[in-house]
Amino acid sequence: MSGVRVLVGTKKGAFILTSDAKREHWNVSGPHFAGWEIYHVKGSPVDPNRIYTSQSSGWFGQLIQQSNDGGKSWEPVGNEFVYDGITGTHQWYDGTPHPWEFKRVWHIEPSLTEADTVYAGVEDAALFRSTDGGKSWKELSGLRGHGSGPHWAPGAGGMCLHTVVLDPITRGRMYVAISAAGTFRSDDDGQSWRAVNKGLHSETMPDPDAEVGHCVHRIALHPSRPNVLFMQKHWDVMRSDDAGESWREISGNLPCDFGFPIDVHAHEPETIYVVPIKSDSEHYPPEGKLRVYRSRTGGNEWEALTKGLPQKDCYVNVLREAMAVDSLDSCGIYFGTTGGQVYCSPDAGDNWAPIVRDLPSVMSVEVQTLR
Repeated sequence: MSGVRVLVGTKKGAFILTSDAKREHWNVSGPHFAGWEIYHVKGSPVDPNRIYTSQSSGWFGQLIQQSNDGGKSWEPVGNEFVYDGITGTHQWYDGTPHPWEFKRVWHIEPSLTEADTVYAGVEDAALFRSTDGGKSWKELSGLRGHGSGPHWAPGAGGMCLHTVVLDPITRGRMYVAISAAGTFRSDDDGQSWRAVNKGLHSETMPDPDAEVGHCVHRIALHPSRPNVLFMQKHWDVMRSDDAGESWREISGNLPCDFGFPIDVHAHEPETIYVVPIKSDSEHYPPEGKLRVYRSRTGGNEWEALTKGLPQKDCYVNVLREAMAVDSLDSCGIYFGTTGGQVYCSPDAGDNWAPIVRDLPSVMSVEVQTLR
């Protein structure tokens, strides 16, 4: 029987939530790695038993772990990261000087086609790839070597490479998003990169229309139409119809165009979801009402989805990694909050119910559809 596995990263551990295709009754497993900050948990689309976690602890530093049995057991992987031929162990704060050191792994992106290939986006912004299931990693140094690198600056959360999107159709094409630099595209499997931010406008920059320096929060695409990208920017919801070559605003009638996550319905490439919050200084829903907004027209026209969500005195946030969709026939939408709630809508957003209410602050939500 088909079902779903919802992978949740929190400030104090990881949780695995499983259900059948009805998504009415849930089994909650966890906390895995209790006490660790889990920045991201993501499963392989090739091997349903393969899951990766990125986690951090003030005592032990940064660590990536892998499960090959759907989260029942785990093992550390990837103690060595290679930078332009120089090998350094960056997983542990052992006092050893390193040629270049990152603070944390923000995002893990398994390959769409190869079970042992996986990407990692880190802070300060860089991209790594492993081709042996996470045991060893090599930097795709063309990104940090991009000529605009000296103009990259940290956003409020750091200078993090937080989004990796792999094109399922065009071989070798991928996108990354960096705060606060913008979106970059590679067409040669990560060897070389170029900025794709034309049309973005950021008032706080010395040149609001500059090629780089924009604080992109998240990008998403539908696998059937990968040249169409959707973006939640620091301010503005944006759309590109030409693989990032140009962008236009689609914020339309949203009550606020500031937010973090954005996602696309599994079967309707023109149906997109965002969760607006009040502003960049007030990270909570407008009017204290938790509302997911859906556009069935690819942007501009938005409807508030409220049934089952708190509409009074709600002051949580939904972070950039904390929304996901499944691929069941009736597409399920999921999101987690900084208040520790994980919500599910089994009917594409019409009705919502909490799977769990009292987890630690949720940092990421991902879904594996089980067949």
